[in-house]
Amino acid sequence: MTETSDRTVNPTRRGFVFGTAAIAAIAVGGGAHALAKEVTSGTAGRTLSSFGPVRQVDVGVLNIGYVELGPVSGPPVLLIHGWPYDIHAFAEVAPLLAAKGYRVIVPHLRGHGTTLFRSDATPRNAQQAALAADGIALMNVLGIHKAVVAGFDWGARTADIMAVLWPERCTALVSVSGYLIGSQAGNSKPLPPAAELRWWYQFYFATERGKAGYAENTAAFNKQIWQLASPKWAFDEATFNRSATAFANPDHVAIVIHNYRWRLGLADGERHYDAVEARLAAAPPVTIPAITMEGDANGAPHPEPEQYRARFTGPYAHRLITGGVGHNLPQEAPAAFAQAVLDAAKLAT
Repeated sequence: MTETSDRTVNPTRRGFVFGTAAIAAIAVGGGAHALAKEVTSGTAGRTLSSFGPVRQVDVGVLNIGYVELGPVSGPPVLLIHGWPYDIHAFAEVAPLLAAKGYRVIVPHLRGHGTTLFRSDATPRNAQQAALAADGIALMNVLGIHKAVVAGFDWGARTADIMAVLWPERCTALVSVSGYLIGSQAGNSKPLPPAAELRWWYQFYFATERGKAGYAENTAAFNKQIWQLASPKWAFDEATFNRSATAFANPDHVAIVIHNYRWRLGLADGERHYDAVEARLAAAPPVTIPAITMEGDANGAPHPEPEQYRARFTGPYAHRLITGGVGHNLPQEAPAAFAQAVLDAAKLAT
């Protein structure tokens, strides 16, 4: 087992190798995409970069919307967002990686953005195994045999599961907040009151009032989550509104509610995932090269690094990102996140 020392990274120090000139004129799909702005750790007062175009592809029960940057022949990277966020969490990370020659794929999760179910009859299932299966299925359709998988929040859990169930398909892993694979049995155990308080929205979603309230106040609710999860992130209205368009997806509420109800055993998953969930309930180790990350101002529920260290048995490093970085680490500290992806890929060589 190889391990590097824990690192503390301050994203405001510009330790990354790219500046404005280096990330200009990046190829997106087959066209030219110019990104001419400096990467910073805040968003207030900045001009937002374009991020697109969004492509659509049929993947199993879904029609997935995704953005692709960089050369098709480059080593693939799959960047996976969480809730309540969208692909724009990686709007600055993706060009940095593309400038290094990576083929970067950024999909909208189920119930977000332009990712739609192909049939009204398909269960609006958001259990953890289903989201991970979507990731592998997307790779299959795009002809990607192996990729670095990286994410935060739901995206970190999805990347973790892909890494443990399909290690032969994952070059390396970058996971914000570490090992997030859970089970209904594990989630049934009570936590200390302070920890339960941080999960207030999960209990709200367990009620019909919560479901109705989320449907009625989706944008306001999600902005509050952004503020609580990243209390020192000075995002502006334009930044939030750009992502809020992804919450208008017709299945967004159903997917969010199912995800949290499933965790508590209040909603069933699909039976064909039962065997997979049984494997995940045993907390299998991550054997591929991995870097875990945490922001020093993460206000969302998250485990401490020492709680999950033993779950990583391959080459490994953990990084604490300082400077008031919260839960949405790739958008708050894009240079640090992009560097972690590059370094994780190096661990695999």
